[in-house]
Amino acid sequence: MAATNSIHAKMMGASSENLDSGSALANHDRSFSLLDFKGTTFGLAAKSMRNELHNMVSQVTEGPERDHFAKEMDSFFDLFARYLSEKAKGTKINWSKIKSPKEEQIVAYKNLKVPTSDAATVTNLSKLAVLKLNGGLGTTMGCVGPKSAIEVRDGMTFLDLTVRQVEYLNSTNKVNVPLILMNSFNTDVDTTNIIQKYSSHALQILTFNQSRYPRVNKESLLPSPSGYADNGANWYPPGHGDLFESLHNSGLLDKLIADGKEYLFISNVDNLGATVDTTILDHMASSNSEFIMEVTDKTKADIKGGTLIDYDGQVRLLEIAQVPSEYTEEFKSIKKFKIFNTNNLWVSLKAIKRLVTESAFNMEIIENIKTTEGGEKVIQLETAVGAAIKHFQNAIGINVPRSRFLPVKSTSDLFLITSDLYSLNHGVLSMNTKRLFGTVPLVKLGDHFKKVGHYSSRFKSPPHILELDHLTVTGDVTFGSDVVLRGTVIIVANHGSRIDIPSGAILDDKVVSGNLRILDH
Repeated sequence: MAATNSIHAKMMGASSENLDSGSALANHDRSFSLLDFKGTTFGLAAKSMRNELHNMVSQVTEGPERDHFAKEMDSFFDLFARYLSEKAKGTKINWSKIKSPKEEQIVAYKNLKVPTSDAATVTNLSKLAVLKLNGGLGTTMGCVGPKSAIEVRDGMTFLDLTVRQVEYLNSTNKVNVPLILMNSFNTDVDTTNIIQKYSSHALQILTFNQSRYPRVNKESLLPSPSGYADNGANWYPPGHGDLFESLHNSGLLDKLIADGKEYLFISNVDNLGATVDTTILDHMASSNSEFIMEVTDKTKADIKGGTLIDYDGQVRLLEIAQVPSEYTEEFKSIKKFKIFNTNNLWVSLKAIKRLVTESAFNMEIIENIKTTEGGEKVIQLETAVGAAIKHFQNAIGINVPRSRFLPVKSTSDLFLITSDLYSLNHGVLSMNTKRLFGTVPLVKLGDHFKKVGHYSSRFKSPPHILELDHLTVTGDVTFGSDVVLRGTVIIVANHGSRIDIPSGAILDDKVVSGNLRILDH
């Protein structure tokens, strides 16, 4: 009951001295006492929010479920109070203080020492855990359920490929690297059912949920849910910056440390290039860096990606959402900001424990405004896990090859992954050695290809694209089997027209438009 009592006291405005010093939340009182807001609109909003959250917690029957929910609402109130404080002060990033990272803050991957001792590498692997961010749904690609359940290559899903990778890593090195999935309330039930098929595999799979926070009505600044039992769209997962506290609250952080784990490799489940790299792991162990962010060179396709900067002598992550509107174009510039965050992160578990215990995490808040189906404007307060880099000692970025960043965000990405551009070995995708240059073709598929189901029905087999530079397809277009695409290919079927590319066709620097149908006899 200590955790529940402490949050109730906190939400009723008690000072930190009144909290139970032995409770799990005793060191977590970084939300504002409301004195900062007294007599202001924001003060009233904080007080009203505190009371609403208190009422929601009180609706839950006493026990572990209530204690867990109380912790979540405690953390949410911290975030909300900090959001109000920044609004009241008009806090903005000072653009004049932003500088390119110092030479020692970004290390080139090619300059890292390749491990020479297999024994040392195995020792480091025995201290590693792999965590995949698995909170997203496949809705943007027209799929139901977790995105990790989408088939991406040879009948295998993102999760299948990940399991293969970690299994092979363990078997070849005779180690036990566990696979951890951070689910959201949107993906937890489906994921729990899916991973049962791996029960006979020689792999430890652990799961935990990121927090469930209430959306906030933009006008009233009150929570959108009517209560704890409101299971509708009034709740949201607050971004992957919630990882550290959720990992701690789940008990998994302490379990991993007790099991002798020291390092955590974090990545998005849909990044097929995010595999365990022993060169980076060995560098982390030898350099005593508590946090390593993999960055890679920015292209025009990555102009909105977060980048590392030097801010007051400290390495920080800068997201486009933090950039004042007058500097947006400058942020997108490849000349000034040459790298971007892949969200492949290597983090010290002991450092996470220290920072959570000290309530030190204070990542930049991203205000995400949404419109509900009913037309209501709501606020989602989110944080990014990479923004935590400023809190860790000896934190650096490592500029890695582009092959470490292979996300599948759309069917255009899926087109590349399923083609002969890549080979698959033990769950790891590698660029085909027959590709004469290391760059990936630019592919733009139109709305007819947007959903995975529609996309799949338009290809009898994946085209051969080893010599492709650029492909644009719009309109009602289908492809036969063994189609070869080379150079720049543009295919445009105007409204009401249809183009069928016949089996065995070779399109080399071609523009195809109009109407073309091949009928079988």
